[in-house]
Amino acid sequence: MNEMCGVSGLKVAIQGELGSNSHMATVEMLGSREKLEIVACTVSAQVLAKVLAGGVDAAVLPIENSLHGSVAEHYDLLLDLPVHIERESLMRIRHNVIAMPGVKLQEIRRVMSHPVALSQCRRFLASHPEWEVVPFYDTAGSVKRLMGEGLRDVAGIAPALAATEYGAEVMVAGIEDHAENYTRFHLVKRDGASVEEPAKDGNKMSLAFAIEHRPGTLVAALQRLADAGVDLTKIESRPVPGSPWEYVFYVDVRFDSAEKAEAALSALREHCRMVKVLGRYWAA
Repeated sequence: MNEMCGVSGLKVAIQGELGSNSHMATVEMLGSREKLEIVACTVSAQVLAKVLAGGVDAAVLPIENSLHGSVAEHYDLLLDLPVHIERESLMRIRHNVIAMPGVKLQEIRRVMSHPVALSQCRRFLASHPEWEVVPFYDTAGSVKRLMGEGLRDVAGIAPALAATEYGAEVMVAGIEDHAENYTRFHLVKRDGASVEEPAKDGNKMSLAFAIEHRPGTLVAALQRLADAGVDLTKIESRPVPGSPWEYVFYVDVRFDSAEKAEAALSALREHCRMVKVLGRYWAA
């Protein structure tokens, strides 16, 4: 058994409040809640600052949602900081109407949640035009707020874990517009520190690379990956600060042998002015 699974007192930082989707993903990835200490942080930069300072053992961050797309800030942080991806997980996202115990649906006058959650529940919210819909900083935070202030005419839209965490009740479960709503999460560690067994060769790799700004360089880079025999499963571009219209490209590749992974890396390094391995791990 590796050390990340079931060790009492393991500290893991997340962005958001306790009871959030990141909290749920951490529990699913690493074990029961009683064996984990979740450190809730306001912003993602604070999450990784705690990782780098050694205040926590790891962080769990969302990287991509199947409906909303990528979390661009997290790509930037992975590139800029001395951290790496050790593992990924995939979690179905379920949104629930949550209120104080005993409150009836007809008593609700205002609904709060993170803007992304609200946008993923448009059909349900449209069926309740009597509700004032209010964007909030966090899904679970909305439940924390209504419970803390005793707001009986307010509901939050949040994961079921938020109801458990703050003593609230799920009034309506599964109100998301699309059942096929998944988020990929990464387990992130600081470089040089590992609390779980190495992923050996894994079968997936996340890379960042930058190329010279001239015609055909991106096509040539992607061709080199194809020639190495790896499967490109995702590509994302992010602007280079201070260099207008130049980009860093983020790619995920799958491979069936360590030799193909190394060949892909060597080919990219020969062609690109910068290549960083963000992580090598087993695909979820």
